[in-house]
Amino acid sequence: MSTTVATVTENPYFVDPLVVLVAVTVATRLLGTLGVESASSWRNAARYGLACTFAVTSLSHFTATRSDLVRLVPEILPYPAAIVTVTGVLELAGAVGLLRRSIARVTAVGLALLLVAMFPANVVAAREGIGVGGTPATPFWFRTLVQLGFIVLLLWTARSDSSTALESDTVAEGATPRR
Repeated sequence: MSTTVATVTENPYFVDPLVVLVAVTVATRLLGTLGVESASSWRNAARYGLACTFAVTSLSHFTATRSDLVRLVPEILPYPAAIVTVTGVLELAGAVGLLRRSIARVTAVGLALLLVAMFPANVVAAREGIGVGGTPATPFWFRTLVQLGFIVLLLWTARSDSSTALESDTVAEGATPRR
């Protein structure tokens, strides 16, 4: 009798963006415990984790998984390939924006809205059983929970907290501040 062990790519509950988010957030927070100032809070660690996650997911819009993402665009929308391109660019811009203190709050809210706008793709994936990159389709209820988790985390990182600055607000005496 042989047993088959499912690989990670065969597990519909293994969601790459969630793994990236958790790994980078925890690693960043650990750096904070070692004295890295910008990683000294969970809010900043989550912001870094989200930035890495959106950077990684944006790449999927331009690589071998692109055709899968195009299939997820609801049929009612025109130009699905263009939509995938635009959302990929927005995700990458959002990743950068999360790292800039001056725009991190508005970027986090913008990315949360982007996730709401892209949610219908999750419905298509669940209804039609479409996986991305050769993985099986993630069950709708789990996709929904993960998406809600990302939205809540983005909005939490958007909250004002002066003790979690990503960049220093202080400028050395006589130095010109960066713009």
